[in-house]
Amino acid sequence: MSAHKPESCRSYVLTLSCPNRPGIVAGISRALFDLGADIAGAQQFDEQESHVFFMRIVFSLPASEPELATLEGVLAGIAADLDMKWSLRESARPTRTVIMVSRFDHCLVDLLYRWRIGELAIEPVAIIANHPRETYAHINMEGVPFHYLPVSSANRPEQEARIEQIVCDTGAELVVLARYMQILSDRMSAWLAGRCINIHHSFLPGFKGARPYHQAFARGVKLIGATAHFVTPDLDEGPIIEQDVERITHADSPDDLIRKGRDIERRVLARAVRYFTERRVIATGHKTIVFSP
Repeated sequence: MSAHKPESCRSYVLTLSCPNRPGIVAGISRALFDLGADIAGAQQFDEQESHVFFMRIVFSLPASEPELATLEGVLAGIAADLDMKWSLRESARPTRTVIMVSRFDHCLVDLLYRWRIGELAIEPVAIIANHPRETYAHINMEGVPFHYLPVSSANRPEQEARIEQIVCDTGAELVVLARYMQILSDRMSAWLAGRCINIHHSFLPGFKGARPYHQAFARGVKLIGATAHFVTPDLDEGPIIEQDVERITHADSPDDLIRKGRDIERRVLARAVRYFTERRVIATGHKTIVFSP
């Protein structure tokens, strides 16, 4: 007798937020059960200050069960009853991603490496740089389309229009500023709201302008760090997704700070991108809810 072969399944991630009230979890769980779903994991958070309820659910459906449109229709009905904002994504589908970079390429290299080994569920659809391709001649971009868009005060509107066109043409769902050292206009930042992640060096105290690690060295800092956040028109003040720090001593030179800073920036940005692709991040006002792995 041949062994029974389990039916193939489709896995989904559902994220939602709504005003808190009794019965939310029961209602959503019942609806998924009625569709034949198997819930593999659920995380929830009730924000006491705003009385908003947040949830992330991972579930699977047999491939023979309702089509995506049917599932979305059921969720839309629940959303209307609960005044719910929601997002549904098939787990196996990688996130189409545009990576933007300037001269410092360590974050770009790290993202491409993590993508290549399957650690990040992204699909790089374009690399945009304000330096020519020769600047990155040592990097294996594995056929990812490269766009050289030098930016000046005179051509910024035209170049941002080209960036917008690339994002639209590629169907990009995420834009990552991997040490892209150009300030996006308020209009561009607003257009990318909720789908553009920046990595920023952060110190205690914070140092702005050129050579921040040298400024930190001159002040004898004891901690350096990095912050990954959503881009907003308020420069470097978007909702924070991930942060990390590292101890510094008087024996560390400016070069040591730069080296350690690169390491922190790489890992913080990679974690933020992973949280985004796994639908662990829900933006709410000036901050985020991030469900832990």
